[in-house]
Amino acid sequence: MVKNILITGGAGYIGSHVTEVLLKKRKKVFLIDNLSTGHRKLINKKAKFFKKDIHDKKKINEIIKKYKIDSVIHLAANLIIGESQKKPKKYYKNNVLGTKKILDACINTTVKNIIFSSTAAVYKEGQYKVSEKSLIKPKSVYGKTKIQAENLIKNFAKKNKINYGILRYFNIAGSSPSGKIGLINKNSDHLFKNFSIELMKKKPKLKIYGIDYNTKDGSCVRDFIHVSDIAEIHYLILKKIDKRNISKILNCGYNKGISVLEVAQEFKRQSSKKVDIIKTQRRNNDLIKIIASNNNLNKFIKWKPKFNNLGKIVKSCLVWEKKIN
Repeated sequence: MVKNILITGGAGYIGSHVTEVLLKKRKKVFLIDNLSTGHRKLINKKAKFFKKDIHDKKKINEIIKKYKIDSVIHLAANLIIGESQKKPKKYYKNNVLGTKKILDACINTTVKNIIFSSTAAVYKEGQYKVSEKSLIKPKSVYGKTKIQAENLIKNFAKKNKINYGILRYFNIAGSSPSGKIGLINKNSDHLFKNFSIELMKKKPKLKIYGIDYNTKDGSCVRDFIHVSDIAEIHYLILKKIDKRNISKILNCGYNKGISVLEVAQEFKRQSSKKVDIIKTQRRNNDLIKIIASNNNLNKFIKWKPKFNNLGKIVKSCLVWEKKIN
């Protein structure tokens, strides 16, 4: 039975939402974050927080032993694709070596489950709808570091007889319906965040990069999934791998594509201001279209998304942005 859960990156956007779900399920939650991109105001008061770096193997091992941690949810990572191209060493250090340090800290302890946040960026470009068996060939340094970390976890789990859930996220958006947590980081290169910030201005301009792609309206297409649904998935998968002593790699998306232009139009629709949608040149390294096949996820856990609706996702972003401004 899952009781004591350690979350790395616990003061981050996804970490804070996962914490909220786990506390509602009456789990004991312990958070590690070095606050380089995490935020103190996202730390849930009911969780126990340690300001630590994932490279501090000794300290993490002490925390695991002292609090009899049975499950680790490893979310701490650098995750901006553009930045990863410019700073490959930083991404290798945090995403690959950092994962190795976390795994080493779990050796000979009570830990029996690991949930890892991976990404759709591990898949080869041009497959459009991807299943877990689709070709792996990451284009970005970020995607490359995530697949390396996945492999470390698989090997470690086999050797140490623990269960893993590797979750390949698609594009996460939205804020908690509780209104207490959301995305703070302005430099996250996050579409919904950028549009939310823009809508707080007097004359909002929503930029779309590339309008000549071979898609339904010429803009890029993504599978956007609400952060609260992702958080719920973490809990359900953790419960399942623990109960059945198995390991899984799963895509986490809604199995539907929404274009960037559709997102911009929904933001415009929900604004009372005059909003300009500006169509500009393509950017390098943007995938044209990627959608999750989530059949395996739906088979593995009885999951019904609660926020599978573009209007709801946009509204939750705007409520949060107004609150923090």
